[in-house]
Amino acid sequence: MSRFTRVLAALARFFVFFATLTQGAPVLAQQVQPPEVAARAYLVLDITANQILAAKDIDTPIEPASLTKLMTAYLVFDALRAKKIDLKQALAVSERAWKMPGSRMFIDPKMKVPVEDLIKGMIVQSGNDATVALAEGVGGTVERFVQMMNERAKILGMKSTSFTNPEGLTEPGHSTTARDLSLLATRLLQDFPDYTGYYALKKYRYPGTPAANDSNRNLLLFRDPSVDGLKTGHTAAAGFCMIATAKREVPGLGVQGAQGNRRLMAIVLGAASENARATEAQKLLNWGYTAFEVVKLFDAAQPVVSPPVWKGKSNVVNLGRPEAIVVAVPAGSGAKLKTQVVRPNPLVAPFGRGQAIGMLRVTAANEAVLAEVPLLALEAVDEAGVLGRAWDSIRLWIK
Repeated sequence: MSRFTRVLAALARFFVFFATLTQGAPVLAQQVQPPEVAARAYLVLDITANQILAAKDIDTPIEPASLTKLMTAYLVFDALRAKKIDLKQALAVSERAWKMPGSRMFIDPKMKVPVEDLIKGMIVQSGNDATVALAEGVGGTVERFVQMMNERAKILGMKSTSFTNPEGLTEPGHSTTARDLSLLATRLLQDFPDYTGYYALKKYRYPGTPAANDSNRNLLLFRDPSVDGLKTGHTAAAGFCMIATAKREVPGLGVQGAQGNRRLMAIVLGAASENARATEAQKLLNWGYTAFEVVKLFDAAQPVVSPPVWKGKSNVVNLGRPEAIVVAVPAGSGAKLKTQVVRPNPLVAPFGRGQAIGMLRVTAANEAVLAEVPLLALEAVDEAGVLGRAWDSIRLWIK
């Protein structure tokens, strides 16, 4: 085989490899029979391991109902972080907000309501009036805010989502998928940990408004102490929907083998009733915690491998993840795992910090692939000078 042919073959393998490499998108764990779930679509995600444990029709378009408010909250939290608004800032209540149908926190145009209270009203009471007031406060108009929602959906990778309003009432073209909702909910938890405590609130009522609507519709908050969110939704077209998150301590996930938190998320769409969506979500959470175990393979920022680099100022590049590498595997199989690093060869600088370079493949004793975790450059490797690049070019030619 000529040198030219070898180079072409190497390039072909390189591009095939990167065509299949993901930037950490959840992958389906090895199949374990899930329970029967009475819903149009569902998904259970191990957030800690970034793996989908079970799913049904997760790419089928659905109406999100009040799960839409997760995107509204994302943009509100983003505005708070950017200091465009403040939690104590009082926002006016427009006629449009006041007249919103459906769930409400019962505010009116005579009031100026602090942002934090509007957030609680939107999350706990699922108030459409509070949601519109926040949308107007952040976007200026509801229409501009909806544009912001769709722009952010694209950034987050929600490829099958289209928003037409901030609250989730039925409108033509207002749709998403279970997969997209999992992306949104996961990023909400990751990007705004300081604010997601609002989703665990069981009750809230703004002073001077009726108390009949003050309980969180997430029934699991009252049934399971490990559940800490996230949102429910319901319209006649969507049925009863729910995204439930839970956090339970398990051994081995913390520093030096101490206990650490394992977080799961269950998404149930199109259930028959308020109680049914809670029951089905609880079923999925319990199944995920018992049917799968998690194994921490490497600590955060720990090099998995340090392969040689050509034409770089450094001779090696450390590959790993900024967070701990954790995999979810069928219960009882954690002690028999095998790992293999798959990467292009040779590695030619430069490489940016965080650049995807390889993949850690985790297999069972029978060689079945359990997980594939993208490996990133833990630090940048700059290109060497002219002499260094020339010398390595000669060495590569000989090699």
